Amino acid sequence: MSTAGNGHARYALISPCRNEAAYIRTTLDSVISQTVRPAIWIIVDDGSTDETPAIVAEYAARHDWIKLIPKADRGRRAVGPGVIEAFETGRAAIDLDDYEFICKLDVDLDLPPKYFEILMARMRSEPRLGSCSGKPYYRTASGRWISEKCGDEMSVGMTKFYRVACFKSIGGFVQEVMWDGIDCHKARQLGWMVRSWDEPELQFEHLRPMGSSQKNILAGRARHGFGQYYMGSDPLYLIATAIYRLTQPPYVLGSAAMLYGYFAAMLRRDPQHADPELRRFIQSYQRQALLHGKAQAIRNIETRQEPVWRNVWGHFAQAPRDAGAATSF
Repeated sequence: MSTAGNGHARYALISPCRNEAAYIRTTLDSVISQTVRPAIWIIVDDGSTDETPAIVAEYAARHDWIKLIPKADRGRRAVGPGVIEAFETGRAAIDLDDYEFICKLDVDLDLPPKYFEILMARMRSEPRLGSCSGKPYYRTASGRWISEKCGDEMSVGMTKFYRVACFKSIGGFVQEVMWDGIDCHKARQLGWMVRSWDEPELQFEHLRPMGSSQKNILAGRARHGFGQYYMGSDPLYLIATAIYRLTQPPYVLGSAAMLYGYFAAMLRRDPQHADPELRRFIQSYQRQALLHGKAQAIRNIETRQEPVWRNVWGHFAQAPRDAGAATSF
């Protein structure tokens, strides 16, 4: 097994967490069992009132690459803005230029052992691949393995694995609910590729199903609808997404909650993401996806934006360097 100290493990994990005592041991054990461990793992405790800090401290005492950073309690869980605020606390504790890759990692996951090894290998083989991930699944009470149905053109928010160069180029994450969609679109706008793969060695268990981490899963779906509005999603695309989500529990109610979140925000004229050019880019992609399918729309965008990436980042990709060395820009 590779260790954190060798030259081929130059990735950093940053994990915001709050009251995760029920899940965090599983995540800690699954990272420790990785075939290539991180160079550093910063876990930012965002005001936990349960045993989370004590559990992390226990593991940190045995593994010097695990670091615990306490953060003052804001009094509540804040999905979206609060998570990225805590992530930024961890990111400020490292120098990004010391690492080739960075990952925002949730601590309610069970990762397969070759997870990070495979992601790094694929990114090193494709210089334009800026962010990638595997696919999240959850288990029902009967033990059935259910996909959370994340698109192949996105890297999932639970394990946002980034090439540092790409992460810097997009300006990091937006502190709003749809941060984990906006980042992928911004990366594509700048000519990068984004992928996730539904393969056995990259499928991981989400111990708490997506959208259910605050209040309940219906609130999570409504929050997703609001996030789509904030991001600037086209209304027809949002409706199509809600129809697609009819295949996922809680079926009709979940889709209705998503539609409510979007159109209620529209009627209130809530603020949207401050980059109108990116909003137009997102809407153009979504309309192409409705007409030609997501896969074709992504291919068209990647072909069109390739010169953008080539002009800014291509010469770095051609420069010979050790595959395990950090990339500085």
